[in-house]
Amino acid sequence: MQNDGKVVPLNKASAEQANQAPVARLPVVLLQVRDKSALQLKQGLHALFDNADDTLFEMADKAKNNVEQSTFFEAMRDLRLKRKSIERGFLEKLFEAFVRIGQYEGAELPLPEPMSYDKLALVPNDELERTVALDAMVSKVYKRDGLALSQLTSRINMLVPKRLEDSSNPLGPSQLCEFFLQAGRSLGVEIKVKLIILKLFDKYVLSDTDHLYAEANNLLIASGVLPDLKAAPSRRAADRSKPPAAAPVIPRSSDDAMTGALSASERVAQIDEGVQEVFGSLQGLLHDLRGTVAPKLEAATSSDAQPISTNDLLRLLSHLQQYVPSPQAVEAPLDDYDLRQQLEQLLTRVSVKSGKFRVVGTIDEDVINLVAMLFDFILQDRNLPDSLKALIGRLQIPMLKVAVVDKSFFSRGNHPARRLLNEIASAAMGWGNRDDYQRDSLYSRIEQIVQRLLNDFVDDPALFNELLVDFLAFNNDERRRSELLEQRTRDAEEGRARAGLARHIVEQELNRRLLGKTLPQVVVQLLQEAWSRVLLLTCLKHGASSPEWKAGLETMDQLIWSVERHDDPQERLRLLELVPSLLKSLRDGLTSSAFDPFATSQFFNRLEALHVQAFHHDIMQPEVANAAVREGTMVEVLEEIVLAAPGESMPLESQVRLADDDLSLLQVDKLRPGCWVEIQEDEENVLRCKLTTIIEQTGKYIFVNRTGMKVLEKTRMGLAVEFRRGTIRILDDALLFDRALESVVSQLRQRQ
Repeated sequence: MQNDGKVVPLNKASAEQANQAPVARLPVVLLQVRDKSALQLKQGLHALFDNADDTLFEMADKAKNNVEQSTFFEAMRDLRLKRKSIERGFLEKLFEAFVRIGQYEGAELPLPEPMSYDKLALVPNDELERTVALDAMVSKVYKRDGLALSQLTSRINMLVPKRLEDSSNPLGPSQLCEFFLQAGRSLGVEIKVKLIILKLFDKYVLSDTDHLYAEANNLLIASGVLPDLKAAPSRRAADRSKPPAAAPVIPRSSDDAMTGALSASERVAQIDEGVQEVFGSLQGLLHDLRGTVAPKLEAATSSDAQPISTNDLLRLLSHLQQYVPSPQAVEAPLDDYDLRQQLEQLLTRVSVKSGKFRVVGTIDEDVINLVAMLFDFILQDRNLPDSLKALIGRLQIPMLKVAVVDKSFFSRGNHPARRLLNEIASAAMGWGNRDDYQRDSLYSRIEQIVQRLLNDFVDDPALFNELLVDFLAFNNDERRRSELLEQRTRDAEEGRARAGLARHIVEQELNRRLLGKTLPQVVVQLLQEAWSRVLLLTCLKHGASSPEWKAGLETMDQLIWSVERHDDPQERLRLLELVPSLLKSLRDGLTSSAFDPFATSQFFNRLEALHVQAFHHDIMQPEVANAAVREGTMVEVLEEIVLAAPGESMPLESQVRLADDDLSLLQVDKLRPGCWVEIQEDEENVLRCKLTTIIEQTGKYIFVNRTGMKVLEKTRMGLAVEFRRGTIRILDDALLFDRALESVVSQLRQRQ
């Protein structure tokens, strides 16, 4: 792997640990590029399939024989059936490709295995035909839209840690063809039909790449990504007109993907040029801040100033690095510590001692001002807990020294120092301002990293690599534990929701049969306390449309009918025939639900007396009848039956009801699982939690803390009320450094 700037390659063990790193988040503008491109590509696929029927029908009409005609008709049918899956598969491959380019080097998800064309069971001539067709399609795009694609690749490279070539750009023709081939590999059609479909892909999808690249470039330009990018080097332009034969259109391996690319020296030169271009743009914005880091000497004039060397500046910073205050040494973390002021005082002492007016060079001063503004943003960022700000604030000098040595710190998303900062902030997103945070294992690990950098970092970025790999390994273990508990929380809540829905269904069936009726008390009690459990278990296990569920309802209906008065001899005869099977069904159901055997026996004794009364009421002796009436005390069911959930208490929600189009409700609807929020519980306590799931059956929003444990449950309306009161806000989980840099650039532009 080619070394990038000042990055030192990790050893094999370190690389294996880094490969387990979490997926990095893409910048918002790149997500917009992805989504807008996906929409255009989806429209192109729609057009392809809409016209495929007509094309294949026309080919079938011109077929020379019945076999050939049948081939085209079968292809039409196959394409109709698999159209949706091909479209979905194509877009999934596109989204996966964007996920991969957002990952740091050494922390990638495993790439999908290269497509095996042998699986298509094509003879060599067929393989050659298809390869030639693909080469022609891709070459045409390179020749026509190569410059726009090259500029798009350059802009994306400014936003992602993974270095892209045009051939690996997710929107490049090579990748688009690969996505389409993989999505359509289930098509069981002959090679002649596949070639027709490829031509349709060229006509309706690849023909609009000029618009695709223009839209993507415009979105990035509007966000300030290389707005003044010059035309791509002539070598690349020449390559587009005639792609190198050695570079296959669709790479079969990582080695093939690099064939025909720039040489190592050219690639490094191009990287350096890109770094200088980005830093040069930042320098243009920093012009007005120059002169703020200079000693105050009365007799000195600008002509007397002698810039110190970068090495001397690093030595001064290393001196200051030893005196960075600890978080416990200040009231508000590092608020009273101004690096530029400290450096200015140190330069003054150096100037007085040497007798020469020493200042910081222009480039180094620009770096100092830029890093100072970045840390000003970080220390004011409401998305970071105060305890973490105090630790990150102590990293200002080590980060400044890295930026002085290596300007790619500002342009490379995978720079080890920049990435370490992002990973620390992301890992601590769920921290609250607790008194015991210093005993937290994550806080302790971050504190160790900060202290190690302050003690040991001089000018070699290899230390950041070492600490990054170590932190990623630690964080992966933490994340796996929290994800396991979070999954258990989701499963438990979904189980509760299913049980609640089943209870509601059982309540409806009970009330439909009992409400307003007068029945023997023992029957009402049995149905409410015992048979409801049988129905609940049946509903959960088999569903409310299963034969078992219907049999349970039928048993309930038979029981109610069996204790009613029956004057018709035919009904009494039916009762006589029904009772044995009814008793068996009741006994089996109660046994399956583990109902108390003693209570079951008592119930059957009392039920027997009720059945005797129902069967012999017209011939019973008075003393027998009176005994039966006492056994069958009648009750009228006037109130709806509500089945209580064991150990469950209903959350107290506000009685406020908002209009459907209320802005607060719209804010709630933007929440997605994985989103972090901060809720002001009272004047002193703030809760940070993550939305882990939305239970569809109940509409409940379930929140967990950083360890994956449930800490909050809200309804949609309850959350909306919190938004309206201003007691809840969504935390921005975008990468910390990227947010800080974006904010600083915006401030500098406003000043101009």
